[in-house]
Amino acid sequence: MLRRRSEVGSTTVALSLAVFLVLMTVVTVYIFMAKVWWFPPAITEFGHEIDDQFGRTLLITGIVFVLAQFGLAYAVFKFRDQGQKATYFEGNNTMEIVWTLATVVLFVGLGLYARNAWAQVHFQGAAEGALPIEITAQQFVWNFRYAGPDGKFGREKPELVSASTGNPVGLDSTDPASKDDIVAPVIAVPVNREIELIIRSQDVTHSFYVRELRLKQDAVPGMEIHMHFNAAVPGNYEIACAELCGLGHYRMHSMLQVMAQEDFDKWVKDQEAANQ
Repeated sequence: MLRRRSEVGSTTVALSLAVFLVLMTVVTVYIFMAKVWWFPPAITEFGHEIDDQFGRTLLITGIVFVLAQFGLAYAVFKFRDQGQKATYFEGNNTMEIVWTLATVVLFVGLGLYARNAWAQVHFQGAAEGALPIEITAQQFVWNFRYAGPDGKFGREKPELVSASTGNPVGLDSTDPASKDDIVAPVIAVPVNREIELIIRSQDVTHSFYVRELRLKQDAVPGMEIHMHFNAAVPGNYEIACAELCGLGHYRMHSMLQVMAQEDFDKWVKDQEAANQ
């Protein structure tokens, strides 16, 4: 009698756990398919390629996830305690090799499939005529420098860096090329124009991240890292530091303003007047 009651309890627990696994899987799939919580639309061609790659990866891993959870639910109920004698086996080497090779093929295959999108930003230079913008990260602000009308970045000296006196990037005033440089706390770019970013850091490692660009790049002390993009949708987009850089990390953010060319030209003139 005691054994039968134990078996009934085991069946109830196993069935409850199996149902929970199935429901959890169904709800999870629904959340992703319905895009209940989702990232904002991409504003660059590169961003759309990243989204396509993300979708492929999510589909493949999602199928594996569903099959694994349904299989687990089946095993929990099928092999529940029914008073049978427990058995033991050491596994199946063939199946382990097959699953391992399948994982490697999928992982490497997805990586190779995305190589073009990755190379566009990290291994290919900006298009001719791109607008260069220097990004300087420091605890806990972003500074963006434009070359000005002469198209040349002026000389910088580390010993001249002084945010309190209005020289956050250390511009050398004795260099004629630096006199028309524009330094701003936000970055503005014209829509549908190639932008070249020159990313630097004055102190620790930071990370330049804009969700809508699908770009994330560390700013490493002592290095100049080049990236480029072409934004196709006007608007204001948040720039976040995606690398824990100190106690004030949470407030290190700025804005990317994508605007029409005439609005950008006006913005530049306003910045020139403010920097005089």
